[in-house]
Amino acid sequence: MRILISNDDGIDASGIAVLEKAARLLTDDVWIIAPDGNRSANGHCVSLTAGFSVNKVADKRYACTGTPVDCVIAAVHWVFRDQKLPDLVLSGINAGRNVAEDVSYSGTMAVAREGALNGIASVAFSAPRDFEPADTDALEWLASHIRNFWETRGDWAHDGHWLNVNLPRKLPAALEMAEIGRDKNLKYVNILEETETSVRIQPLADRDYTTNGKDENALIDAGKASVTNPNWFGHSQVPASVTAHKPA
Repeated sequence: MRILISNDDGIDASGIAVLEKAARLLTDDVWIIAPDGNRSANGHCVSLTAGFSVNKVADKRYACTGTPVDCVIAAVHWVFRDQKLPDLVLSGINAGRNVAEDVSYSGTMAVAREGALNGIASVAFSAPRDFEPADTDALEWLASHIRNFWETRGDWAHDGHWLNVNLPRKLPAALEMAEIGRDKNLKYVNILEETETSVRIQPLADRDYTTNGKDENALIDAGKASVTNPNWFGHSQVPASVTAHKPA
């Protein structure tokens, strides 16, 4: 199995290192193509006019000056141009939960979405900012569920769908389907350098963590991992086979 990993926090982020370790428990054919710096909240942005550069920094490891989506574009059109495309795209692990409206503008989600739009089974992973470093049990839990997602891809990886997995602060944990929440990120801004005719605005990645008791926030705060099955146009339920797997 060939796995491509990317993110929006940058190639040196701790979350991508954890995801890579878990992936390598499944296969040696793991490739990293990630932004050379933080690209959080870039959404499905593509560098149409500016273009971007990709540089090999190590074996099967590339840094991209563009957006998270550009990383997938680089994979499809350059890195794997004359060879087999990845079987699976993994995105993350994002530093911060990606719930509710985050699906629309998260760079982590955009990696998985672009993978899905290219016909590749794709899974995005996020976790609270106080996510504990992954130990052996946590890595084995991640690898086990990645394997299950791959084996059940026929149930969910179609019509532009991908999986959005939000991890709790500590693994291992139960994994459950979640309702799509309505927690609003980027609800607050700083107003800077304001005059009568101009202003500088800084959006803040703050939220109220509102929950209906059955959504992603509720599961995360209960110490459980949540999974939803979004696509470009909306959301759908996750087939039971995706969450029925119980790793040993």
